[in-house]
Amino acid sequence: MKRKIMAVFGIMALVVGVAVCSGQNAQPSSNAEDSGSSQREITPEPQPADLTGTWKSTNSDSEDSWMEATITVDTIQVDWVTADTRSLYWIGTFEAPSEPGDWSWTSQADREKMDTALMASQDDTKDFTYIETDGLSFDASAMGVTKTVKMTKQ
Repeated sequence: MKRKIMAVFGIMALVVGVAVCSGQNAQPSSNAEDSGSSQREITPEPQPADLTGTWKSTNSDSEDSWMEATITVDTIQVDWVTADTRSLYWIGTFEAPSEPGDWSWTSQADREKMDTALMASQDDTKDFTYIETDGLSFDASAMGVTKTVKMTKQ
């Protein structure tokens, strides 16, 4: 009988010892050296603008016609769009930004594609601007009228 009691006490001591040890590891340290070191704010590095995707004009004079740009890593295509049609206005190459912030670039026209498009620009280059707070903009000319087109990413 004494052996059984001793065995029960031994098992209980072992269970209590394991519980106490594991409980101490689960509690946060109150050491003054550790406080604050894990709570530093990490500020991410500013990245260049990601222009890839679809952009839509925000200052169209009509609700059922607008301009839409599709930007890939190194090309930009701008179309005149209505409910029934899509006509090429610009297609060209550009160099994507390598620095964060606002920036401008000049796109080189793909004359082979644009020369067969009735509504395409006649320019060999086109200047585009990206301003983080305003979006994408460029000047578009048609029938002797030039307008600054402003776009937001969709």
